[in-house]
Amino acid sequence: MIRKLFRQMLLTQILSSMTVMLCMLIDSIMIGRFLGVDSMTAYGLATPVLLVFAAMGSMISAGVQVMCGKTMGIGDKKGTNACFTASVVIASSVSVIGLIIVLGFTEPICTLLGAGTNTPDNEVFRLTRDYLRGFIIGAPAFIFAQMMVPYMQISGSRTRLVVAVAVMTIADVVFDIINVMVVKGGTFGMGLASSFSYYIAFVIGIAYFFKKDCIFRFKTKLISLKSAVTLIIDGVPTLINQVSLVFLTFVLNNILLGLEGIDGNLAVAAYSVISTAGNICYSFSSGIASVALMLSSILYTDEDKTSLKALVKTMVFYALIICSAVTVLVLIFASPLVRLFLDDPAAEHIAIKGMRIFVLSLVPCALNTSLKNYYQGIDRVGLTQTISVCQNFALTALSAYVLSRFINITGVWLGFLFGEVLTLTLITAYVSLRNKKLSLNAEAFSLLPRDYGVRDEDCLELSITKEDEVEDASLRASEFCLERGQGTKLSSLIGLSVEEMVQNIVTYGFNKERRENTIDIRLMIKNKVPVLRIRDNCRHFDPVKYVELHRDDDPTAHIGIRMVMKFVKDANYTSSLGLNNLTLTF
Repeated sequence: MIRKLFRQMLLTQILSSMTVMLCMLIDSIMIGRFLGVDSMTAYGLATPVLLVFAAMGSMISAGVQVMCGKTMGIGDKKGTNACFTASVVIASSVSVIGLIIVLGFTEPICTLLGAGTNTPDNEVFRLTRDYLRGFIIGAPAFIFAQMMVPYMQISGSRTRLVVAVAVMTIADVVFDIINVMVVKGGTFGMGLASSFSYYIAFVIGIAYFFKKDCIFRFKTKLISLKSAVTLIIDGVPTLINQVSLVFLTFVLNNILLGLEGIDGNLAVAAYSVISTAGNICYSFSSGIASVALMLSSILYTDEDKTSLKALVKTMVFYALIICSAVTVLVLIFASPLVRLFLDDPAAEHIAIKGMRIFVLSLVPCALNTSLKNYYQGIDRVGLTQTISVCQNFALTALSAYVLSRFINITGVWLGFLFGEVLTLTLITAYVSLRNKKLSLNAEAFSLLPRDYGVRDEDCLELSITKEDEVEDASLRASEFCLERGQGTKLSSLIGLSVEEMVQNIVTYGFNKERRENTIDIRLMIKNKVPVLRIRDNCRHFDPVKYVELHRDDDPTAHIGIRMVMKFVKDANYTSSLGLNNLTLTF
């Protein structure tokens, strides 16, 4: 089921990862084509500020994925709503503070970014200032749009995500054209067009949270410093990742401005194109990594070793396949891609060469990013932070600086590839040291402690895809319990529970025409106590709530479910990622 679930989540997560970058991409194309190289340079210089806000949004989003993944994994509805409440408060606070800082200190920020000072002949300074002022108006929607993505993914509202991204993209194109052709608002108008587009996406997304069946609720009584701190701590590794990117952009801009024999403004403009197009390429690896983070957080809380190992194998497979394809496409179409942004032959030449070298880093980047997020999900926070700093700043910046001393601007572009390869080498070396041998399989890279979860011999895992497999699963469950000394009566009851609950899912939940449904059964002897977990991707149904709501109905209705619920010690149901998750403790 892991591969199937991963594939179902992947497209919408890639599109969601593009939410922030699409408007930046469109602005970059329109600025480069219609407003000239100076405007493109200004956009490149403003990029670190945009990345700071993207970093804050990503921190909140990642914090939600980890914190909410844990609470959903154990069926803690109060904890889930505390997470939602905390994320809304933090997003609101960050938005307001960001608005005040950027609007109040725009000119000093532009100077710090390398745009110089506000003098009569400094056109780049004015263009940078104008873009920042237009963009910052949309900062609240920019951050909230990122915050809402994991909630909508967890709830299975993937169609709404796709619609929001599509409408936002179309709106930004329309607003940019109006700005260029009609209003002639320059870089301020471009920033403002993005702001309006983000608000449109925000309105489409937020409508879900007012629906009656929304599983997330903002509750003022759940506002607490503890929840906010927990969410921030869970999101800090991603914040470090994004802040590292901000520093990298700042450092590379300065390296490019100081190269000998090359116009610094043209080099920065070319890097702006590579960076913007590269962010769209990175959306594929970010999408894969985001799915890995969400699933690993849930599965780690559930102590599901088998699924975690399958997750590592699956995310590596998709990272290799998808990002290899993206690399080949960009290598082939580098020239027309760059010409979407620039209409200056000198800048085009620099950017085309740089783009072709840059995309060679995509595959190792996807592997590093996926592993990094997976490690964050399994609480190896220190390792995640180390990978972030090495990958997105230290090794890449160092490689770019050293290589630029020998091969000039080509060395800057090669810095991306060298940084990613060196990071992947360090991860492999760390994994080998932890396992005390060189091994490249999924189990080695999963880095699960030896005493994690229940022993393999105390765990029975089965998958059901058709009705005639139900009886065999029931018999195997009974035999499994008998072999582990659970007694004849209890073993029979557990086997009967498997049969009743799974047969009910097959009868009422399976889509008989599409034949895509799967039921995963996991029976564990945990501290000598049998625990049965049934997970399926069928129609939504909460048996625990059903029994509560129909307590006074005809006692013969759904007698199997009623019987099972009577003799279990505890029953817990959660719905997440479009899956039904039922845990029964005997």
